[in-house]
Amino acid sequence: MLNIGVLVSGGGSNLQAIIDKIESGYIKNVRIVTVVSSKEGVYALQRAKEHGISNTFIARKSFSNIDEYDEALIKHFTEHKVDLVVMAGFLSILGERFNKFFEKRVINVHPSLIPAFCGKGFYGIIPHQHVIESGVKVTGATVHFVELEADTGPIILQKAVYVEDNDTPETLQKRVMEQAEWEILPEAIKLYAENRLVVDGKRVKII
Repeated sequence: MLNIGVLVSGGGSNLQAIIDKIESGYIKNVRIVTVVSSKEGVYALQRAKEHGISNTFIARKSFSNIDEYDEALIKHFTEHKVDLVVMAGFLSILGERFNKFFEKRVINVHPSLIPAFCGKGFYGIIPHQHVIESGVKVTGATVHFVELEADTGPIILQKAVYVEDNDTPETLQKRVMEQAEWEILPEAIKLYAENRLVVDGKRVKII
């Protein structure tokens, strides 16, 4: 059984997609053992509660530096025997200690086709605003292993979504979530649980 811990910061729609795929039996031998939010009172925690999943919030501002924050998260996930950490709309920055401790055991979903519209400052609605302003015709989502520098880790899965002429950042964000993020994040967890991911430098091979 693969134990996963999910990091969230908002409504938790990606968390719900994972829960749904586990409960339907599509993802086998995986259980969410804890959900951790960077903010108190977000709806993602309510989603976890409704499905009987342990949940809490650990805020960055409660700690004097990033190392202390890293240690608090490491302690929490270790106590819950977490094998894989999933960042599902998590907006806080994690430091070197956390990344080293969970090396190649943290995955993130990003709302663009990396390496476009990514990196520091590209989160939430912002990538979609830049997509529309740039005039590109195709965007999408990416699931990747997390490294210290934002959005630079080996890419596991990507899915494209066409940009429509009448799109706003909000309509595009919704469609990218529904057509890409909610599909490839659970799929990446499934592949990881089945030991089908092989990291070779910056490339991830699916076997």
